[in-house]
Amino acid sequence: MNKLSTLCYIEKDGKYLMLHRTVKKNDVNKDKWIGVGGHFEKNESPEECLLREVKEETGYTLTSWQYRGIVTFVYGEDTIEYMSLYTADGFTGTQIPCDEGELEWIEKKEIYQLNLWEGDKIFLRLLEEERPFFSLKLVYDTNDVLQYAALDGKEL
Repeated sequence: MNKLSTLCYIEKDGKYLMLHRTVKKNDVNKDKWIGVGGHFEKNESPEECLLREVKEETGYTLTSWQYRGIVTFVYGEDTIEYMSLYTADGFTGTQIPCDEGELEWIEKKEIYQLNLWEGDKIFLRLLEEERPFFSLKLVYDTNDVLQYAALDGKEL
């Protein structure tokens, strides 16, 4: 099964807006901390999905964002997800409660102390390094253990 999604790290004052996924049942991200985003709806472009998901989850309307990379997730034998990764540094609006968990502004230097996916640590490092647009492949087994990672086609 192929899926398409977006993920965005909204930046402000040296912090990222992080979502602690605690609410949804049968959530692959349960108890993890991630950026905001979600799956494409019919006929959406990556940017349309990004703007809609950020608005739905945070209440914010993005005014400045950058497409940073494409992340290919492989789960087990039959699931592949292509995730468009963004950062954003401009937005308007008032933060709303998220129905998928708790939103919290976290100092960038403290992000790695959170319960993150191993692969997320890789792309967060690439964002920190201001890496130009990249392609990252992450292969997880059915126990959610990272088995393989490749950056721009080269194994890490």
